[in-house]
Amino acid sequence: MNAVNDSFLSGADNGVLRLITAGSVDDGKSTLIGRLLYDSKGVFADQLDAISRAKYKRVAGDGIDFALLTDGLEAEREQGITIDVAYRYFSTPLRKFIVADAPGHEQYTRNMVTGASTADAAIILVDATRAADGKLLPQTKRHSTIARLLGIRHIVVAINKMDLVDWDRAVYERIRDAYADLARRLDIAQFHVLPLSALEGDNVVNASTRTPWYDGPPLLSLLEQLGQANDAAAQPLRFPVQWVARHGGDSADDFRGYAGRVASGVLRPGDEVLVQPSGVAARVQELLAFDQAVDTATAGDSVTVVLDRDVDVSRGDVLSHVAAPARVGREFEAELCWLDTQALNPARKYLLKHGTRLTSAKIRDVLSQRDIHELQEVANENGTLAMNEIGRVTLVTREALAVDRYADAPATGAFILIDEATHQTAAAGMLR
Repeated sequence: MNAVNDSFLSGADNGVLRLITAGSVDDGKSTLIGRLLYDSKGVFADQLDAISRAKYKRVAGDGIDFALLTDGLEAEREQGITIDVAYRYFSTPLRKFIVADAPGHEQYTRNMVTGASTADAAIILVDATRAADGKLLPQTKRHSTIARLLGIRHIVVAINKMDLVDWDRAVYERIRDAYADLARRLDIAQFHVLPLSALEGDNVVNASTRTPWYDGPPLLSLLEQLGQANDAAAQPLRFPVQWVARHGGDSADDFRGYAGRVASGVLRPGDEVLVQPSGVAARVQELLAFDQAVDTATAGDSVTVVLDRDVDVSRGDVLSHVAAPARVGREFEAELCWLDTQALNPARKYLLKHGTRLTSAKIRDVLSQRDIHELQEVANENGTLAMNEIGRVTLVTREALAVDRYADAPATGAFILIDEATHQTAAAGMLR
């Protein structure tokens, strides 16, 4: 019987942590999440019974194939790989967790980008048997680069399968030092490293007696104590308008409100706001949640804003405080993660979705691209980007947008490009 996790005895609540597991193929990402779910009592008995009888089980005897708890697609179970991002939820008395299990294959890097876009923390798994000489695999570098670009604050490096190298401290230290060098080159300021075995459960929920040379906490305790992501309520107000609400036409009142979700900041009646990109100022007369007036709306709240005078406000406009407006323009520099099987074509126009605004855009220049092996920006010789490549571009939009740098406000600093012909999502972008 496992020892009781000390954190379960505390009454503190550290909120919700969104995290993603990343790394190369067969590093044990799905197994680690399955182990976390199992040891934290986040799995029902019927689920365990179902996977114990699964035809694709890859564990001998009565052992549990934890990967089957997250690999739900038939092709995933058959091949023993992760193809699409799978989300799982569990909680402890200290915190609630939303976990995204990302695929490891290079061709599914785009799936990892989408899963990481909302993450507060990333668990980068490293297979101790394949990196025992201190040489990290390309996908470890690629996923670490993406985590850095997306501004994920907490990086946890889990050196997995330590049981297969006899818990060799020298192997652990070589991989730790190799990742420290990678972090320095990527400008990752802080990261945590721990040795574990997802299959055996060592240092996952409970501390292992097989690593007396490791004095840090097990994985779950570490995740419970990680700081929250940047508080969106502390950022400048950004309220993308989703819908202009009018009266039903059967009454004499001239109600006009602007419905949407507060992306960041705090909004109150009496606040002076700018309608961007037009730049027209007005004052908030009333805030409505359903049909009830409220005194405050913070990041994440859906409300209807009533202004003190009639102004031209449409879907896609952004309300900002007069004292801290967004930047307005039609030309931007951005980092693109190319997701489409069809390469970027600078001669074509793409649809750009930013918040609630949909407009057309053209990529004027491909300034550079990221070399995953050299870990630096290099010149782009052919003016295009292929699937899973990351590059810095200049783009021009048909309509003016109210934007922020992604590092300052992810909600208004991110966008996607859509292929007009196929309606496929072509790229995920971060404004610089």
